Amino acid sequence: MLASLHAKSTCTRKVLATLAETNTPYEFTLVDFAKGEHKAAAHLARQPFGQVPAINDDGFALYESRAIIRYINDKAGGNLVPTNPQQRALMDQWMSVETSNFTPHAMKFVYHYIFGRPHGEDVLAAAEAALNATLAVMEKQFATTPYLTGAEFTLADICYLPYMEYAMATPAKLILSKYDNVMAWWQRCSERPSWQKTAGRG
Repeated sequence: MLASLHAKSTCTRKVLATLAETNTPYEFTLVDFAKGEHKAAAHLARQPFGQVPAINDDGFALYESRAIIRYINDKAGGNLVPTNPQQRALMDQWMSVETSNFTPHAMKFVYHYIFGRPHGEDVLAAAEAALNATLAVMEKQFATTPYLTGAEFTLADICYLPYMEYAMATPAKLILSKYDNVMAWWQRCSERPSWQKTAGRG
């Protein structure tokens, strides 16, 4: 499998974590944003929106991180997608929550404090309020289950990890740290060898 990636990209990190969890061999091709390679013809042929990640698996081309991680898990016969229909639906539910109710707000802090794309105080205040609302729901979930869908680590958990990693390096850490169950979940996930490797710590 050939993967066109950038290691600091949040969406790339979902794919890297899934590759590691499923022990899927791959060849990493760096897409250098600083050199504009993401907008070059060669990459646009792989990913028409000029984004990362994209993969080519023996002629099968695919982009969009959530589609890619499902494909990787399915092809590897992995256990990151529940076989039980109800648990699988819960996984889909929490992946949707990540897309709509967690990531847009967490990334306001990440863009402002890490990626040099400043936001006004009003934008950050609104993001904090929205993030608190989502975290309160997650806190309730983790009061009864170690992972988002229950006892097992799934793709749903992986989808949150890149944003958590970056958010914890910003003042958003003060918001996140108010939620003990969320922090316990983050510790469990962040200590997994797959995430340690993905984040460059293992």
